[in-house]
Amino acid sequence: MDTPIAGNIVRDKIRESKLACVGLASIRELNRLVGEIEGASGQRFIRMEMGIPGMAPPEIAVDGEISALKAGVGAIYPPFDGITCLKTEISRFVKQFLDTRVQPAHCLPTVGSMQGCFLSMMMTGRRIKGRDGILFIDPGFPVNKKQAQVLGLPRESFDVYEFRGDRLRDKLESYLSSGRIGALMYSNPNNPAWICFTEKELGIIGELCTTYDVIALEDLAYFGMDFRQDTSRPGKPPFIPTVARYTDNYILLISSSKSFSLAGQRIGMTAISDRLFESTGDGLAQWFGSDRFGYAYIFGGMYSLSSGVCHSTQYGLAKLLEAVNDGTYDFVAAVRGYGDRARTMKHLFTQAGFSLVYDMDEDQPLADGFYFTVAYPGFSGVELVEELLYYGISAISLETTGSSRTEGIRACVSLTGKDRFGELADRLTWFDADHKKGLRRID
Repeated sequence: MDTPIAGNIVRDKIRESKLACVGLASIRELNRLVGEIEGASGQRFIRMEMGIPGMAPPEIAVDGEISALKAGVGAIYPPFDGITCLKTEISRFVKQFLDTRVQPAHCLPTVGSMQGCFLSMMMTGRRIKGRDGILFIDPGFPVNKKQAQVLGLPRESFDVYEFRGDRLRDKLESYLSSGRIGALMYSNPNNPAWICFTEKELGIIGELCTTYDVIALEDLAYFGMDFRQDTSRPGKPPFIPTVARYTDNYILLISSSKSFSLAGQRIGMTAISDRLFESTGDGLAQWFGSDRFGYAYIFGGMYSLSSGVCHSTQYGLAKLLEAVNDGTYDFVAAVRGYGDRARTMKHLFTQAGFSLVYDMDEDQPLADGFYFTVAYPGFSGVELVEELLYYGISAISLETTGSSRTEGIRACVSLTGKDRFGELADRLTWFDADHKKGLRRID
């Protein structure tokens, strides 16, 4: 049967990739495969497999970086725990938008938020002897589990969707009460499901982290991108939800890739609670030369991973944060278009016979944002990833994210502008028509 992408090309490239299973491929592996199919076929895919931001970087950040380069910072090593003006603006940012105080000394830039995640797991997994496990509240970003694996840290996980609200307490306690968990990790809003924890749920997480002396690693990669409420006004409610208002046992990991469209500059932000920064742990000295958490974090952990984030990029982000904190640049307005894209793309998928997999935050529909999840009757998510390649559509399976809903796939909206909505609609209609006839490209 005919498909938008010639079947022989898709099959050949899959065979050449030597992937054991396309639907279980990593994001980067799938990204490479799709790129090769595009090159061989001359056809552009609807690229939904990778969370690449699709907005231009703010001129404020670009100009700030250029000015710093012209001033000569490219010839000087940066302080590896961050330049003073950036640390100050990160601290202000956390207070203005999360209503949480963290001293500038405890705010650090990292080479992307991914490095911040890696470093935070490395430190919290070694903080207390015998408490090296990382609990992942899934579904989640697959690479975070790979990071824990590389670090040799034991991993536990569960799909949170059936444990929302009050049910979350008993589920979390069943893991934390073992005494083996050093940290728990989640993203909010969630990658891939776009679940957003409620204040009640964050309160439960915070209370249990305090009770069991576990560190909450809160991944805020999509900062301010729950567009159901306006969190764009610095220093004014509603503030962005965070576990930091319910416990002192937290590390906030804030990306500049999505909310600030600075993905290529590889700079993220870490804010360590003041209490945790000044605390001690009996497992730290063996690994990092000091039992003081903050000191070990910087001079034992961070120093071993990098000699600092690119000097000029720190100045660019500092200038951007200054404008955001002063209220002269609305970063939420700049990325609100992702929600508009998600709304339209969800409609196109459901119109073509697909169904939403994760669709509710307790008693209200999920927000429209950077990701959404869909399924198609008769397919597992793993099968659907491969089948959609023949129709010029790429996504990842939920099975790779720790989801228990293995029938689904994750779709990222960032690279699909309104100029391609018609093409997406046509390909989905074609897919639906073929499969209503019982036609399949894979066995």
